[in-house]
Formats: sequence, structure tokens, C-alpha cells
Amino acid sequence: MKRATRNSLLIHVAAWIVAIACLAPIGYMVLASITPQRVLITTPLQWIPSTFDFSRYATIFAGGADSVGTTFRAAMLNSTVVAIGTVAISMVVGILGAYAFARLRFRFRRAILVLFLATYMLPQIATLIPLYLILNSIGLLDTTAGLTFVDCALVIPFVLWILSNYFMTIPEELEEAARVDGTTRMGALWYVVLPAARPGIFAAIMFAFLLAWDEFMYALIFTSSDASKTLPVAISEFAGRYTTDFGLVAAGGIIAALPPLIVAIIFQRYVVSGMAAGAVKG
Repeated sequence: MKRATRNSLLIHVAAWIVAIACLAPIGYMVLASITPQRVLITTPLQWIPSTFDFSRYATIFAGGADSVGTTFRAAMLNSTVVAIGTVAISMVVGILGAYAFARLRFRFRRAILVLFLATYMLPQIATLIPLYLILNSIGLLDTTAGLTFVDCALVIPFVLWILSNYFMTIPEELEEAARVDGTTRMGALWYVVLPAARPGIFAAIMFAFLLAWDEFMYALIFTSSDASKTLPVAISEFAGRYTTDFGLVAAGGIIAALPPLIVAIIFQRYVVSGMAAGAVKG
């Protein structure tokens, strides 16, 4: 066997192994969501049930006021509001800040950018008490607005780092040509830099949405009512004190994974180019 053929075969085998390892838990979660509870807790485990139960999805989508479906639907709306709000604020602040770091020359520019990134690296639990006190003092505790601002503190440093490095890969001559034609700096940013940086912007949007959608620690501590709880918190509360419907947890997880999956499919062709270009220069 030729060396190139052998390497290609090994790469394909490794790819299949990684794909199976990643997709097997998801596949079993889908199966568990339609498996009766009595089958899930039997020993030994019965991988393929004899009957399927879709009542959990009916409970989630059409359950009455006293069902977990009401809490889940409210949490999905809250997660959507928080994620979209976080992405909108983070991208506006991140684009303007990243452009300043990439194009303007001022003292300690690189040190300040690294300082922003250092805040992203801090463990979330280290900032819980200060953030809790701040939200409580301004009356935003247990609100989607407060959770949005907290998530922005988590997402904006990431967006700044990715986009500033990406903007550095765009030739300054393009902006200078636009400035010669009478365009302002903001006009050059809007008409020249942003179209050229579209892959990096879309990649930043996708990862910002995923960070805000999946955030659990802040949402668990800073929210307590159905009016502000997000999906990760709502799903964690599916576990009862004495018993847990694992199929219901699986069904909630499948539904909660659909919006990030849709966003990833829409933006996936920009992710590799955006992340690669943002990582090679800085």
C-alpha cells in the first residue's frame, strides 16, 4: 500500500472515530427523549425500546399552566431575548472597539487589549459576588436586561480579540483610498472594512450567540423567577427531588440545541476563514 493511500485511509478512519464519538451521545439523547421512563431505568439497560413515547414533546410544547412546558417555553423566550440582546450589544461595542485597537495608535494599546482578554479568562465564579452586588444595587437582579449586560461582559472581550486581529489583516490602503475620495473614518469602516471583514464578523456573531445561549452559571445565580430564567436553568430544574424523568431532560436538551445548530449551519462556512484569519496576526 502506498504511503499516501495509507495516510488517507488513516485520516478517514480517525475522522469516523471522532464523528461517532461526538454524535453517539446526541443520538442516544434523541432516543432517550422518546423512550418510556420505565425502560430508561431498567437494569440492564435496554438500548432500543419496544415502544416510543412522544408525550414529553407534547408536554413541552402544549403543556398547561401547571406543567413544565410553561416554564420551558418562557425560558426559551428569555434565552432568545438574552442571546439576541447580547449579540447586538457585543457586536456594536466589539466592532467599534476592535477597529480602534486595529487602526488607532495610542500608548498601552496592546496591553489594554490583553487586559480585556484577561477578564474573559477569569473564572466566572470569581466575579459572581461583585456582579451580584452591582445588579442588586441598580435593580436589575432577576431580569433579562441584567443577565444580558452580564453576558455582554463575558462576550465583548472575546469579540474584541477576534475582530481586532481580523481587522489587522485588512490592508489600510483600502481605507486610505476611501478617505481620499472624501469618506470619513466611520464611512470607511462601514463601506470598506465591514464588507471585507464579513467572515470574521459572522464567526464572531455565531460564537457570541453560542456563549450567551449556553451560559449557565450567571443565569443560575442571577435569576429566580420564570420571567427571567433561561433554558439551561429551566432544564436543570427538570430533575425532581426524589426522581428524575431523564427522557424529559433529554427532550429539553434536544429542543434547546436546535437554535444554536441552526445558527451554526447558517454561519458555518464563515467560521474557519474567520477564526483562522483572526488568529494568525496580532
